[in-house]
Amino acid sequence: MYTMMQACRETDMTYQALKYYCNEGLVPNVKRDANNRRVFDERDVKWIKDLVCLKKCGMSIQEMKEYLDLCLQGESTIPQRKEMLAKKQENLRSSIRELEDSVAYIDFKQNFYDDVLSGKIPYVSNLIRTEG
Repeated sequence: MYTMMQACRETDMTYQALKYYCNEGLVPNVKRDANNRRVFDERDVKWIKDLVCLKKCGMSIQEMKEYLDLCLQGESTIPQRKEMLAKKQENLRSSIRELEDSVAYIDFKQNFYDDVLSGKIPYVSNLIRTEG
């Protein structure tokens, strides 16, 4: 069994975040020790790691609750879960494309600045007007 702090270390969550997730009902079947403190077993920790990943995928708390509800209903809801994940996956792929475009822009500008600094090309700015 894991204490709250141990579960936080295992899942790379803050204490406050894990407490919030528990209070929101995102960690079902939470057990309590003799002092009424939350304790977690291996299955809980694995689920909390899933929640961390779902959060990183862009799922809101409400979406995580919906996903959890589907999971608790069993195998029959796998198609709905796959659909939820597919939507998140497409959003992530779109974000990756946007990030790649941003990196390409920075690469272009860095190369431009290198060429200007090395004297290969003259400096031209869209912001600074020159008479000519």
